[in-house]
Amino acid sequence: MEDKTSQFKIILGSSSLPRRKILTEMGYEFTLMSADIDEKGIRKEKPEELVMALAEAKADAILQRLPVSDYVKEAEPTLLITSDQVVVYEGVIREKPANEEEAHQFIKGYSGGHAATVGSVLVTNLKTGFRKGEWDRVEIHFHEIPDEVIEKLIEEGNVLHVAGGLLIEHPLIKPYIKQVVGTIDSVMGLPKAPTEKLIKEAV
Repeated sequence: MEDKTSQFKIILGSSSLPRRKILTEMGYEFTLMSADIDEKGIRKEKPEELVMALAEAKADAILQRLPVSDYVKEAEPTLLITSDQVVVYEGVIREKPANEEEAHQFIKGYSGGHAATVGSVLVTNLKTGFRKGEWDRVEIHFHEIPDEVIEKLIEEGNVLHVAGGLLIEHPLIKPYIKQVVGTIDSVMGLPKAPTEKLIKEAV
């Protein structure tokens, strides 16, 4: 498999395992940096605007810690990729559940219903200053989810660390997914097609 990153370097501005996995699947090598921002301090009415604003804030926070002047001098450009995601349920934006009780309420609500994920990806070229982002929306429809499945998911704990407590790739939840309108990679936090497109534009 060709290494796509011979002409440029990539920094993935995220500590998310699914995002790392997706970028690796896309054939890129990268280094990691996570942005330490107060996500609750950024509020927008529309989910699309919120995820874009959060991706921008993450990029800005990482840029403050990087010696950008060194990147400008380097021969090959370095691209910084940041992203964010929320779940939208009945018109309401959901971020990570505050506690187990809220996680239970979130997942119970999806049972027999539907939700959407809205995710963003932002690519910043540290050499040229180019910056562009896009957002992607995916609709997810669910069968009824039994209470014992919800309990098991919460006991395990991973749902507490994801937007809306939604882990559609989880083996416990998979059987209860009726339909996904959009791509799974987008639901997992990094939509491949827009990411690929923005990387090409940024180089």
